Amino acid sequence: MTLPSASASPVDVRGGVELPARRSDVELRTADGLTLVGELALPLDRDPVAALVTLHPLPTAGGFMDSHVIRKAAARLPALADVAVLRFNFRGVSSPRGRSEGAFGEGEAEAADLRAAVALVQGAGLPTPWLLGWSFGTEVALKHGRGVDVAGLLLLSPPLHRTTDAELAAWNDSEVPIVAVVPEHDDYLQPEEARARFAAVPRAEVVAVEGGKHLWVGEKQTSRVLDEIVRRVAPGALPLPTTWPPSEGEQGVS
Repeated sequence: MTLPSASASPVDVRGGVELPARRSDVELRTADGLTLVGELALPLDRDPVAALVTLHPLPTAGGFMDSHVIRKAAARLPALADVAVLRFNFRGVSSPRGRSEGAFGEGEAEAADLRAAVALVQGAGLPTPWLLGWSFGTEVALKHGRGVDVAGLLLLSPPLHRTTDAELAAWNDSEVPIVAVVPEHDDYLQPEEARARFAAVPRAEVVAVEGGKHLWVGEKQTSRVLDEIVRRVAPGALPLPTTWPPSEGEQGVS
């Protein structure tokens, strides 16, 4: 649901609402010669205060650039928090936007996809991006993010299946913030075990979400995730408005 102009009656920010932004289809070119498809969403009439490179869930389990948390981040955060959001399909992944070339790389070949995404953000003159990974996307961020210039890591439902303890500990050579948002009822890694695994990187913050599940289904869980993202990348935008245009007295950007 794309919104009408700001002069229209306010609507609740929930579900499939897409708030105003400058959106453009983009293509990412990887070092191994592949073209990946994506979308860059920017604030409508101002420069972004932060940027996100989003890394979607497991392609072989249906993950793609339209996976709902990533799609909603792109639909809402440019307007609500002045945050630029790049989302794209990893190699071999299709969506209504199109198909990225190549084939699934088991989290290894996707290193080149991550680098291409960060390069696009840098080439656009946007702020140094945060990596926002969800499930499989967290593995790509943790395994390969140290080699690129990023502002920090935001890890939603990290399974830590592909990421070794040595790869985690290697982040001690970096000072960027690492925030893992872990659902209480995650199917793969719950908060207590997450704290034990992330102890390899003492500065890593594990945020346990009561009642949360791996897929973050429902507006309550989605809103909590988006709040945690904005708390790190654009804290001045909190609390996020719940209507658009924002009602009188609501904080945040408009």
